[in-house]
Amino acid sequence: MKKKFDNFLFNESVDPSKYFIAKYFLKSNDMLKAAKGIAIGQSIGNPNVRLDGETTELLDNHLAIILDHPENLKRKKNGIVKIAFPIENFNLEEDGITQLTCTVMGGQMDIEEILSCRLLDLDLPEVFLKTFKGPKIGMADIKKRTKCLDRPLLGGIVKPKTGLDIHTLKQVCKNMVKGGVDFIKEDEILGNPSCCPFEERVKIVNDVVQNEAAKLSKEVFYAPCVNSDLPYLLKRVEFLAKQNIKAYHLNIWSGINMYKYLRSYDFDIAMFYQKSGDRVLTDINNAYSISWGVLLKLARISGADFIHAGMWGGYLSDTKDDLSDWLSVLTSKHFLGFKKTVPSLSCGSHPGLVDSTIKNFGNNVMMSLGGSLHGHPNGTVSGAKAMRQAFDLNINTKLDKSKLLEFNQAIEKWGYLND
Repeated sequence: MKKKFDNFLFNESVDPSKYFIAKYFLKSNDMLKAAKGIAIGQSIGNPNVRLDGETTELLDNHLAIILDHPENLKRKKNGIVKIAFPIENFNLEEDGITQLTCTVMGGQMDIEEILSCRLLDLDLPEVFLKTFKGPKIGMADIKKRTKCLDRPLLGGIVKPKTGLDIHTLKQVCKNMVKGGVDFIKEDEILGNPSCCPFEERVKIVNDVVQNEAAKLSKEVFYAPCVNSDLPYLLKRVEFLAKQNIKAYHLNIWSGINMYKYLRSYDFDIAMFYQKSGDRVLTDINNAYSISWGVLLKLARISGADFIHAGMWGGYLSDTKDDLSDWLSVLTSKHFLGFKKTVPSLSCGSHPGLVDSTIKNFGNNVMMSLGGSLHGHPNGTVSGAKAMRQAFDLNINTKLDKSKLLEFNQAIEKWGYLND
């Protein structure tokens, strides 16, 4: 039976239209046993016990397949293993991301032979992708509506994170728009506190944001934070849609399935996918983890119009190769026709990083900042102006830099990255 069973379990290739193909980096003292543990345990059952009910038809349709030869695995203590999971095991529309992630990163965490398991990539069949809507607004429309086709978007983050009353929050946001931001995001810590209740603040702040934006003949996307459990999460987004708010901000701890869920309602509102906390899932040093690139892929198909993708040169600074790969996932044209997601670079952004960021990653990003915006020597308006001046200088190097007071003050305080 073992030899016959292995004939179903191993193959060099599969029809990619009929399988999810997960690419893992595994560590184990018995790589063959580890790979079998994932393939069998995450499809039909116990990796070590064969049952009479495992008919040829069942194995053909439901057993996951290891895309390697057993002899290759016997020679390794670690390495890349690809496993194909049949789409027959899913109701693609209803099971969605929840059942997919349960399958590809589930029960193998309990197998002693698997010392480390990192999901590096996930190939998704077209029939599955068609159950998703992708971004509602998308990068092209966002850049057009904010009039920043030749530069990055400028994102402003509310600081202090929480504790502000509505009047103070209104003034902070007004100052950001006056200085020239294109996008305002409430911080993920700002929920629905008594000092700044959600529905009341949203109406007041949005009015002042849109009035100030109208004076500049442009649009500004204001994204209130909607973090909450169901049913409150849906109620908050429904409220925003009724108020014609342009965006909302949802943190990853709301659940990676929530983005697709909210997008299914087709609200005419942009979604900001906020990553703080993702390293619990994605850190490469974790024994069990998911690469950030996989979550970015799921984010784009789920409907993220904006996402905190990473950072260049800040207190969080990713590698150029990683950032380039991640931005490609979000902005590649060849992704079943989904609109592009705006990658937000945040965690220590400031005017001295503008030239390096554009040189390395181009204009199709959003540079988002909080501390260096509000912490500018002359305050929030000047902090936003300093970033806009940095953009202008990048576009037109003939500008007289000595006359750009806000920019020079920012460089003196935070420095300049020449990389």
